[in-house]
Amino acid sequence: MVKSMTGYGQCAATVNDITVLVEVKCLNAKFMDLSLRLPRMFNEREAEVRNLVSDKLERGKVSVSVDVQKTGRQEVRLQYNEELFLAYYQQLKKLADRSMATYDGLFQLALNSPDVVQGGTREEMDPAEWQALLKVLSEALLKCDEFRIAEGKVLGQKLAEYIASITKSLTAVAALDPQRIEKIRSRIKSGVGEFFDKEGFDRNRLEQEIIYYIEKLDIAEEQVRLQTHLDYFLQLLGEPQSNGKKLGFLAQEIGREINTIGSKANDAAMQRQVVQMKEELEKIKEQLNNIL
Repeated sequence: MVKSMTGYGQCAATVNDITVLVEVKCLNAKFMDLSLRLPRMFNEREAEVRNLVSDKLERGKVSVSVDVQKTGRQEVRLQYNEELFLAYYQQLKKLADRSMATYDGLFQLALNSPDVVQGGTREEMDPAEWQALLKVLSEALLKCDEFRIAEGKVLGQKLAEYIASITKSLTAVAALDPQRIEKIRSRIKSGVGEFFDKEGFDRNRLEQEIIYYIEKLDIAEEQVRLQTHLDYFLQLLGEPQSNGKKLGFLAQEIGREINTIGSKANDAAMQRQVVQMKEELEKIKEQLNNIL
């Protein structure tokens, strides 16, 4: 199974007088890069939230936003020191009278003076709210994971098509190989004959040189290894877990075999098939950047 690293999930639930809304977004990244926005009341549980997200999504550029909205009747949490406020206000009025200034803004200035406003600076976490957050977060992460699976299914189909195209080109290379070897042998014999002309040459020595040269251009092992890599790639696509990193390493090995075949080809028709395989491999590498 292939999973995409692109995902999205959103979930909301209402418990008592609060509504918890969680939104999860995920893009591709080599490692877990988590951006977390929590209400202040949940700050002490940030580590638990991060562990939950990391365990479920594994890696990627992940953004998790948690919003808590009060739906019931709101209580006034702020308190005011009235006596202190009046003392500040009277003092400010005296200063205004002495400087012949107006009273505009004195109320707000006195209200913002030290220790006038009391309370309401700390939001405490309710256990029921924490349990609601855990439930909603888990459901949002599940939806994000389902999104990844759905996208991964499409990516897996595309990757299988690219592998099939490389396999088709490899089959064409195998069909061209005997003709290529015969062309090389004929070209060497013809060239040697023209070079020595009537002077003659050692036929046994020529055969040895031809065999040595053809062995250097032999691609039988590369064909076998490449086919093995292609088969294993398809096998990994069908496994229960997503194997993005392993598929990336395997794509590098596939590229090495294709390059070796290209360097040994010495044949225009075979080189065209090699170029085709390289083109499909580049498409595979591009898609693997977004696979978990």
